[in-house]
Amino acid sequence: MAARKTIGWREWVSLPDLGVTEVKAKVDTGADNSSLHAFNMTRFERDGETWVRFDLHPRQRKKTPAIPCEARVVAERKVKNPGGRLELRPVIRTTVVVAGVPIEALVNLTTRDEMTFRMLLGRRTVRGFLIDPARSYVGPRPSKMENS
Repeated sequence: MAARKTIGWREWVSLPDLGVTEVKAKVDTGADNSSLHAFNMTRFERDGETWVRFDLHPRQRKKTPAIPCEARVVAERKVKNPGGRLELRPVIRTTVVVAGVPIEALVNLTTRDEMTFRMLLGRRTVRGFLIDPARSYVGPRPSKMENS
């Protein structure tokens, strides 16, 4: 059996398909799938499929930069928000690089402006890792974002 990489309760990740060089993410094994901060969401049709155009702020507690993104919607899911209410969220499939390991992940989009972390890594995304809740940022930090 191959040794599994260890990650901490929070990690730096990148989202290369979306043009996001780095974002701090909190590991949330209580969540099935991952969630990503998105605002200005607009659904549109492309080649007979539903897509979503959105912006995201990758930095905690900051409104800049705002990165424009587009992705194909693979599902719509009802997800309980932190207040316990159900929200219908678009779900995309995208590459998430965690501790240098690229993972094809399902990620739901929601506004997380009031949350400390712009991304949550759900258990399906991190199932190949060992999680050490006493550690943070075990994996390497992606290169610094442009427009620092």
